[in-house]
Amino acid sequence: MHLCHLLVPALILSTQFVNGEVYTSLAELEELLSTEAVLINTLENYIRSEEQKIDLLKRYADIYQKQHNKAAEDVQLYISNPINAYTLVKRLTTDWKQVEALISTDVSNDYMANITYIKETMKFPTDEDLNGAAVALTRLQDTYRLDTSSLARGELNGVKYSAELSAADCFELGRQSYNNGDYYHTQLWMREADSRLRRETNETVDRSDILEYLAFSTYKQGNIPLALDLTNKLLEILPTHQRALGNKIYYEDELEKSFSKRKGDDDSEEIAFEGPSITDPYGREHYEMLCRGEIELPTEMTSRLKCRYVNNNNPFLLIAPFKLEEAHRKPDLYIFHDVMADSEIETVKRLAQPRFRRATVQNSQTGELEIAQYRISKSAWLKEEEHKHVADIAQRVTDMTGLTMETAEELQVVNYGIGGHYEPHFDFARKDEKNAFKSLGTGNRIATVLFYMSDVAQGGATVFPAVGAALWPKKGTAAFWHNLHASGDGDKLTRHAACPVLAGSKWAEPAAFFLPFVYKFAPPSEALRYAAGKAPVLRLEGPEEPPEDFFSLGLMGDFGRDCKRGIRNK
Repeated sequence: MHLCHLLVPALILSTQFVNGEVYTSLAELEELLSTEAVLINTLENYIRSEEQKIDLLKRYADIYQKQHNKAAEDVQLYISNPINAYTLVKRLTTDWKQVEALISTDVSNDYMANITYIKETMKFPTDEDLNGAAVALTRLQDTYRLDTSSLARGELNGVKYSAELSAADCFELGRQSYNNGDYYHTQLWMREADSRLRRETNETVDRSDILEYLAFSTYKQGNIPLALDLTNKLLEILPTHQRALGNKIYYEDELEKSFSKRKGDDDSEEIAFEGPSITDPYGREHYEMLCRGEIELPTEMTSRLKCRYVNNNNPFLLIAPFKLEEAHRKPDLYIFHDVMADSEIETVKRLAQPRFRRATVQNSQTGELEIAQYRISKSAWLKEEEHKHVADIAQRVTDMTGLTMETAEELQVVNYGIGGHYEPHFDFARKDEKNAFKSLGTGNRIATVLFYMSDVAQGGATVFPAVGAALWPKKGTAAFWHNLHASGDGDKLTRHAACPVLAGSKWAEPAAFFLPFVYKFAPPSEALRYAAGKAPVLRLEGPEEPPEDFFSLGLMGDFGRDCKRGIRNK
């Protein structure tokens, strides 16, 4: 029996975290293309400088060679000529010094200084961004059940968006997963790297590196025989590989123990399977099914949902009423259509992007803001006085909901990053979260309005796992719901999530209302009539709702037909 220790592939740690997190916003990723263009230009200039240096050295070499060949024809005759003797001495003194100076001239210094300047002044990714982008791809792979080979071909749900990944690209995805202790995805991507390497004419990675990571991740997945087989294949390529030699002995010893183990023995440690969890205590599988659009609301519910024009007893809205769609009842989820103009969207993006910061969550215990891996996006806050468009949007929120913006957050603008998401969460603070909104100096969040400022090609839905509802982003629409019951207690059915963005860029503008607050007008329906917590339940006098047949979809033109089709397809 050998005393041996398992040797693992090197864990690569990064110390670059300054100016990172580019991966958390697609808007900032766009700036990387500008950085790349400048770097390409710098690289081409450097290559030209090196080529000029080589060309000059070639000319020197050609002169030397011609004179040397001439002298070799008759050495005595050549050096007996005083002019030849002079030029020979000159070539090996003054001229050669020029050659030495040219050889020692390092044209790279200036260009490296330029590159350093570019990295300091332009948007530049770090190792943290690379890791974040790799994690995002594996998140998308799991959420949308994407085949590894299809992803490597540049396909997302059957749609080809990009060029294929090389073996080196796949290897790096596996290596990043390994650095995160994610051996399940390490195994998937190292296998894909090995498969692609076999088809590459110009190999982009060493197979020995692939086999080393693949063997160890296979061991961590609990398959020791296969880990041993992969290690033996590695040793066929590199017979003196020290880690592989040590691991081979370890694997053989572990297999020997398992073969000699008597039935009923349970004193040895077993290797836990580290793939996706089979148990689902938080409803993750259900949440991901909603993100994939695999769960639909029952027909008996969708048949009762309606679309209507809403004026909220506002004289201006009598001319241009809001288009309101019921997306769900209990909790009541609404979608307002065509409530944000393209010009307003562009203004909001322009104002927000320069001040983007990593989106944070509020620590329920301390009330402090902190970043979290379950929220991948960047956000900025806009004040009404900054631009007329911002003020118009804020007023429109009041017109839509009947809630005053005096107790609302500033308008927040969010852009999601690679695979950007926000896992299931509540917008309200639960009773044990005493300090949730301490820094804001407000009460609890009563309601949420969420503007969608872009269409999203695939993914990016807002889903409510407890009720099986999904709201899909559509540019210019806004979702609205109350977070609290009339008693002030949180409505747990409003727990929701922003699904990962699979393809496209998702821009959103959420606004949250806090206690205390008052309604600005008589709300149009019972769902919009209550206040919460300490604020009194208002029953303001106002016009009664018309009979339901007034809202008949047949009387609403294109909006009615589109809305009816949308409800049917939910």
